[in-house]
Amino acid sequence: MSKPLEPILFSTCEAGLSKNNAGNSCVDFSVAVVLPAGGSGERTGLQTPKQFCTFLNRPLLSYTVQAFERVPWIESIAVVVSKENLGLMMDIIQKFHHRKVKVVHGGSTRHRSIFNGIQALCEGKDGSAVNKPKVVIIHDAVRPFVEEDFLLKIAMAAKEQGAAGAIRPLVSTVIATTPDGYLDHSLKRAKYRASEMPQGFLYDVIYQAYQRCSQSDFEFGTECLDLALQYCGTNAKLIEGPPTLWKVTYKRDLAAAESIIKDSLSQSACVITGESTQARDMAKTLQKIVGALEMQVDVIPDLLGDNARSMAKQWNFIQISVNNFFLSEVEEIIRALEERNQALLYPVVIIWVHLNVSEGLSNSKNMEEPEGMMEFGRGAKLRNILLYGIQLHHSKEVNHWEQLVGRMAEIICALIQDRNPALTGQLLKV
Repeated sequence: MSKPLEPILFSTCEAGLSKNNAGNSCVDFSVAVVLPAGGSGERTGLQTPKQFCTFLNRPLLSYTVQAFERVPWIESIAVVVSKENLGLMMDIIQKFHHRKVKVVHGGSTRHRSIFNGIQALCEGKDGSAVNKPKVVIIHDAVRPFVEEDFLLKIAMAAKEQGAAGAIRPLVSTVIATTPDGYLDHSLKRAKYRASEMPQGFLYDVIYQAYQRCSQSDFEFGTECLDLALQYCGTNAKLIEGPPTLWKVTYKRDLAAAESIIKDSLSQSACVITGESTQARDMAKTLQKIVGALEMQVDVIPDLLGDNARSMAKQWNFIQISVNNFFLSEVEEIIRALEERNQALLYPVVIIWVHLNVSEGLSNSKNMEEPEGMMEFGRGAKLRNILLYGIQLHHSKEVNHWEQLVGRMAEIICALIQDRNPALTGQLLKV
């Protein structure tokens, strides 16, 4: 059986996480999460509900689940889905090895679904009673970029105040209209804020609020913080959240989310040189040029010993092979990736650079094609590994050589950033 992958944080989250690792000891109480995911996603205009729409071979909902699973002090996650999507959710859990998730049947409205999730947090897998969490965080399943440092603020404020919620400044002025479609009045934008997710509550507060609220609230309400205030007298602490809390609402937002994830996966790469002096020299030149293009590059000779740590932190690998037309070195990288399930969550890019230093082949257009490159690339793609090839001939003329490597660096950055599966197995000649 394959072992589950330890998830890696997006670069946008790493700074906040490092600041708060020491603060994890402050969370000395149990925290659980409810993710309502039963919506139909009508505003996207797609047949598939947006939370199940896929990009980079993975559903949006899985990205959101991972954002909470990687937080060590969150104990369980209740994902609330409609009955018809129950099987789909179970498949997602199995495929992406989600570990903290409990799937719950949704209700006919948002509030009914959230209450189902809250009640399920006190039930074991066999239906037996379990200890309720101290704090419950409620979050939209279609907000995948929530950061740990902000979750910590929400959890701590909820424990101290009974309720806490994210807010953001209003982007547009809010106006009221008359029944016949004319302006009635406008609100002063500076006085108001947009209510966002996540929101946190003491379990007893949000549970009692739902026990006491009206059928009208269940049917038409959307604001959990208001229920806590109306029915429990708990005035929520409001905390301004980061811009990353935005919600996938329309079809174009799915493309924006994919772009953010691609960018986060494209911040760094690892160059593997072997023992070749020419490969090491080329890697140093490449490191300098790619660094100027705002990508961090590590150079290692192989994936043995301490160098194997690169497998745990990289989504991009560049293998430089000198006068070697065979893909055996690439096969070694793929085997190492599979041992770690590294390509489970995100597509991994491998760029095979064939450097020809033979005196007899000065024209790169005449260089031999590696056998089986296209077929090998197709097989790798089935394992969520995107393989691209670049072939170039070494030049002893310094200016020409730097131009070649510079052109290759631009191609490498473009391939890593775009992650285009249609180009898998292609061999580009520089």
